[in-house]
Amino acid sequence: MRPIAIGLSAALALAALLPAAVISAPKEKAAATAIDAKAREAGMKATPDLVKTAGVSCTVTDARLIGSDKKTATDYYEVACQQGLGFAVLAKKDTAPQTYSCLETAAAGADGKPSALACVLPGNANPKAGLAPYLEKAKIPCDIENARAIGSGAKNAYFEVACKGGAGYIVQTSAPISLDQEVTINSCLLYEEGGNVSCKLTDKATQLAVVDTLNAGAGKNCAIKDKRYILSTKTDNYFEVSCQDGKGYVLQQAAAGGALVKAIDCAQAGFVGGGCTLSDAVAAQTEQAGLYTKLATKAGFDCKVEKYGMLPSNDPRKEIVELKCSNRPDGGIGIFTATDNKVYDCVTSEMNGYRCSFTKQDAAFSRLSSDLKGMGKGSCVVSGSRIIGQTATQGFVEVACADGLPGWVMAYPLGQTMPKPAELLSCLQAKGVGGGCKLPTNQTKS
Repeated sequence: MRPIAIGLSAALALAALLPAAVISAPKEKAAATAIDAKAREAGMKATPDLVKTAGVSCTVTDARLIGSDKKTATDYYEVACQQGLGFAVLAKKDTAPQTYSCLETAAAGADGKPSALACVLPGNANPKAGLAPYLEKAKIPCDIENARAIGSGAKNAYFEVACKGGAGYIVQTSAPISLDQEVTINSCLLYEEGGNVSCKLTDKATQLAVVDTLNAGAGKNCAIKDKRYILSTKTDNYFEVSCQDGKGYVLQQAAAGGALVKAIDCAQAGFVGGGCTLSDAVAAQTEQAGLYTKLATKAGFDCKVEKYGMLPSNDPRKEIVELKCSNRPDGGIGIFTATDNKVYDCVTSEMNGYRCSFTKQDAAFSRLSSDLKGMGKGSCVVSGSRIIGQTATQGFVEVACADGLPGWVMAYPLGQTMPKPAELLSCLQAKGVGGGCKLPTNQTKS
């Protein structure tokens, strides 16, 4: 990473060439002193080609010649850009021009005086505002309160932004800086304090203040005892809260917009960064397993739940849960709402769009054998099965028989939790269903 102090060391040689008022005066006075017609004319003439050669994102709207160093044959310019972020440009003969953003040159020197390359053009009067287009490109809402340059490496430049309301971000752009290139923006909470890339404009307590707002909108009646940041994905940020009553939640926040997506009980949040650590997740999971046992029983599925896993649901009012039972070999997929509960066993769940992962395939064989018996094919003890397709109203299961004789295809009505097969087809009859039978014994003897 390019440290700012080293990157701007060339400006030290320039100091003697600039009026003292420019070096030491506040920016408002420096602007009035430094800019004259000849300096602006020289800047507007030279800089459009320089910034183009440098590869920065800048359509020049104003410019000035800051000064020249005859010993090193280097000219120093300031440019204001239509894109928002202005630059100091170092142009040395026979060398590619170097650029430094106005946020970089805004840092005072070791003696506390403003940098000789500090931006003073009217268009650069508020350097931090120059990062607004980068935040907008990444769809991050932020009323910028403060900003600073961190530094840059061979490929990327880094800035910190503090927003009104407490949120803070690290902005990663290309180097040279260009709005046309990829922009990555991450919460300050991703970075360890004191690292090469870290936040200094806001502290973690301030950054975590957003959790109080998210919690207030979660409708969980949680008086916060403790809170922490867990992780971020490309689309969401996750925070944990523990409550005074012993319960805990993971709050999911949309990265773009910052709104609450949903609150996830700690009992169901094991998939988020290892789950909850501020509250007793094991106790919560045990309690939740007991609840799912009651809901499954109410739905007519006798299952003492020993393990469960949450499946994605597009409806926040609906829980879709895979159940593993301690009192039976097969499990099921429970769909629970405030007004309705149903459980598909692992035969019919896949036909209806949900696949069991806790239950071994052979756990369903006894149910399939029983269904065959009910269709008058009791001589076939099922030794293999697979879902081969479905229509708008039926799902089809191919089964193989343990005696090696040809198996069958059973059609089950969709939308029912424990249906009986509505139709029985031989593999010959089922050639047009999902590519037909493919289990080994059914391919050799049909």
